[in-house]
Amino acid sequence: MEWTSYLRVVLALAVVVGLMLATLWALRRFQIGGMVARPNPRRRLAVVETANLDSRRRLVLVRRDGVEHLLLIGGGNDVVVEAGVVSPSEAEKESAR
Repeated sequence: MEWTSYLRVVLALAVVVGLMLATLWALRRFQIGGMVARPNPRRRLAVVETANLDSRRRLVLVRRDGVEHLLLIGGGNDVVVEAGVVSPSEAEKESAR
């Protein structure tokens, strides 16, 4: 192989590595993908559970600062079905007191 063939291989490898790094940067920048984004140890918001009601609507149980809220999302509008839902583990702690 001539040196131009080696140069072509090295340049192609550099382009591929550059594209991979650009993709990784874009994923981190726009937070597309859970595994790429850095985890926040002090998360205040979490989706506990979801349940599909039909093709457009679903129930979502969201926890914020230890308090759970039941939301109905999809369709024409979103509704808070119940606020301040006590989780089963918290209910057991309260009944033990």
